[in-house]
Amino acid sequence: MKGRFIVFEGIDGAGKSTQIEKLRQKLVNEGRRVFITAEPTASVTGGILRDALSGNYARTASELAAMFLSDRVFHNVNPNTGIKQALEKGFDVVSDRYYYSSFAYQGLDSDINWVIDMNLNCPDIRKPDLCIFLDLDADKSKERIDTNRATVEIFEHSSLLDKIRRKFFDVFSMLKDENIEIIDASGTVDEVALKIAAAVDKLPKEE
Repeated sequence: MKGRFIVFEGIDGAGKSTQIEKLRQKLVNEGRRVFITAEPTASVTGGILRDALSGNYARTASELAAMFLSDRVFHNVNPNTGIKQALEKGFDVVSDRYYYSSFAYQGLDSDINWVIDMNLNCPDIRKPDLCIFLDLDADKSKERIDTNRATVEIFEHSSLLDKIRRKFFDVFSMLKDENIEIIDASGTVDEVALKIAAAVDKLPKEE
């Protein structure tokens, strides 16, 4: 059985964690093996990134983009927890964030073409089989963040969330050859899950 690489994207508060778990349950019920992963990773670089995103240590957009690139290479090639080894073992890999987030977030304040080029032209960074973008307006997203989280990261403010959401759409318009499904995330959990399931069901299931 061939593993598929599926990425979830969206502004903070769009419901990625909830929908990833719903998709995991669906795939397991179909007899598939699933490997759930996320960026930043558990690497040393990932720890530095989480520290920066929490606002504990200021980093420029270019620094963040370069560190995410390094962490993403690790994410792909790590022999124990990497995307490559999981796919080769027949697991469906589902990642909470990937290079699309770098393009949208770091693309706000750095050269977006540079950020895109260094990711897409890196031989160790794999293109996903499917990117699912959970689309939610910034005010609703911020409402969910304030309800469910005790602390707020540096990008989790309404005005910035709106800019990032619009940047994602700019990015998608630049990536014509990528398989990207935009899902309205404003419905109920089950309504959104059904739309995601329909998108995933279009992917090949066998070699």
